[in-house]
Amino acid sequence: MMQQAIEKANTLLEALQWIREFRNKFTVIKLGGSVMTNPVAMSRLLLDVIFMETVGMRPIIVHGGGPTINRAMAEAGIKPVWVQGRRYTDEQTLSIVEKTLGRELNEQLADQITILGGHAEPLNFRTHNVLFGRKLKLFGEDGKELDLGSVGEVTRIDEDYIRYLVEYKNVIPVIPSMALDDESCSGGKLNVNADSAANIVAQKLHADKLIFLTDINGVRRDKNDPATLINSLSSREAQALIDEHVVDAGMIPKLQACIDTVNKGVKQVHIIDGGVRHSLLLEIYTNTGIGTEIHK
Repeated sequence: MMQQAIEKANTLLEALQWIREFRNKFTVIKLGGSVMTNPVAMSRLLLDVIFMETVGMRPIIVHGGGPTINRAMAEAGIKPVWVQGRRYTDEQTLSIVEKTLGRELNEQLADQITILGGHAEPLNFRTHNVLFGRKLKLFGEDGKELDLGSVGEVTRIDEDYIRYLVEYKNVIPVIPSMALDDESCSGGKLNVNADSAANIVAQKLHADKLIFLTDINGVRRDKNDPATLINSLSSREAQALIDEHVVDAGMIPKLQACIDTVNKGVKQVHIIDGGVRHSLLLEIYTNTGIGTEIHK
């Protein structure tokens, strides 16, 4: 028992240097994927976020909710349509996205943080929206613009309000991946990609870290072998993996987004397995981490 106690003390001392380094630094955490459908895994992740805030970091959550939206659409008898990886969003689909992602799921996450002992505020269209954007334009092979419905991209954020919550109220902002259309006279609502939204939030706040919680342990040299995990990559090394076709097609857009984000001022981007118990703490507060870190 004494040896176990000593090992725990050593773990705390290892974390101490990182706690000091990241104190008062913004960290954007993107939640999504299967981890959001697992209540136990979700509670553990939110406890990690509460710990981060308690020891002086400034975490901000940006979340998607694909599985929840899919389930609600199936219950409504609507078959999802995908256009170049984006969910075609007509009026009925947008209503479901706003109800499930932009309201219910968003407020449930904030409530759960409060129940677990933290302080959070849901930032949706009913409370205080902080994401603004424009309709996303994608083009087909024939060069013609594709019809995506109300699908958008984030162009700006309400940075002052986010900073106010984090710096003065010690609150964890919980932001759903929806935005108001800045270019529409009526201020229409837009369904935006959560990864892209998290990237913009991190860039605009000059965050120290952006963390993607995924279903795999990070960037691998062999996509089928978790043991080939690459713990650390410079943006140049990450680009080389793409150019040399080392990473699989599914990882390419995420890795390209990570490269773009660090090149625009975010110091480090992490890709980790959100299903691992206390994955956030292990990645941030240990010397080796458990996922892939990409830096400038």
